[in-house]
Amino acid sequence: MATLTVLYGTPTDADAFRAHYEQVHAPLALALPGAKDPRWSLDVSTLAGETVHAIFQADFADADSLDAALASPEGQAAQADVPSFATGGVTILVS
Repeated sequence: MATLTVLYGTPTDADAFRAHYEQVHAPLALALPGAKDPRWSLDVSTLAGETVHAIFQADFADADSLDAALASPEGQAAQADVPSFATGGVTILVS
């Protein structure tokens, strides 16, 4: 199994981030082929006080399935959308 985790830093406009994420980006992320149990939270805090505003995670059968999902038209659309709302930066992790 491979897990995609996306951490979003604190945006300049939290309300605009939430609106765009819920109305535009979440449907794109949910369309990733092969994604199992996609989940997100827009109300994130950390114990050490890092600036994480939101998180998205999805599981894939294996690393090849994750790579294929990101290379798909749906994956490309989701990735292309990120700069339009993620003004606080993004960290992408694969585990």
